[in-house]
Amino acid sequence: MEKKESSFFDLIKHLGLAIIVLIVLVYGFFNVYLPISTNQGETISVPDLQGMMHYDVAEFLDKRNLRYEIEADSGYSPKYPPLAVLKQFPLANDKVKENRKIYLTLNTKNPPVIKLPRLYGLSIKNAILELNSLGFLLGTTTYKPASHLNTIMSMSIAGKNYQGGELVAKGSKIDFILADGLGNRQLESPNLEGLDLEEAKTVIFGSGLKFRNAVYNKEGNVLVKAINFDGDEYMKEVPMAKGKVFKQKPEAGKQIRIGTEVDIWLVEIDSVASDSAPKLD
Repeated sequence: MEKKESSFFDLIKHLGLAIIVLIVLVYGFFNVYLPISTNQGETISVPDLQGMMHYDVAEFLDKRNLRYEIEADSGYSPKYPPLAVLKQFPLANDKVKENRKIYLTLNTKNPPVIKLPRLYGLSIKNAILELNSLGFLLGTTTYKPASHLNTIMSMSIAGKNYQGGELVAKGSKIDFILADGLGNRQLESPNLEGLDLEEAKTVIFGSGLKFRNAVYNKEGNVLVKAINFDGDEYMKEVPMAKGKVFKQKPEAGKQIRIGTEVDIWLVEIDSVASDSAPKLD
């Protein structure tokens, strides 16, 4: 009887030891062996590869224990040269394990050809939005007399004019001629002689012109009509009073366009001086 009880307790003891050993082995496998074999918890930040030339990628990633594969599909951006990295996955700064493969999309050698939109008559602001959405670039902008400020009058690429609807390379730079909002309206340049600065500005702005510069000289003469002893009229120079306009450009009576900039010369007041005056004609 005692022998049977002893055998039963031995069985229980061995079974308990077996269970303990199994628990230790399972714990060690999942918490010691696997982390060591798979570098669990050790990650690498994916570098930013956008814009890098494809032939530099292999060595760059190899030093960081990463691999790469170039996707069959390509894209295009004028920001990068041909065969530069355009897109990547995983993205830059993502956390990955060592030896992870990075999938790359390269910039195509030849930009795709797309239809140039018709932009004549649109505002330059709206045109830029449309160009950006299609992958075109803004080139130079110049102005030509016409009403409707900043509306497009014509567009060109590398000196060749386009109407819109033509097929051109994506990423092309589009140059524009825009309306200056003034048109070709002409008027006579007003006579500012003898006015002070504020009076002259009032006349300039009231005539639809732009005030550009006021230059002060110590003295300035103007031509006035005089009569000699024989009663004949002639022109003679007399000094202009201080603070008054004695010269202007464009000259009074000259045909000029709306929006023209006007310079004036005044006789210096004691409290006003100008060290850099344009040469008087």
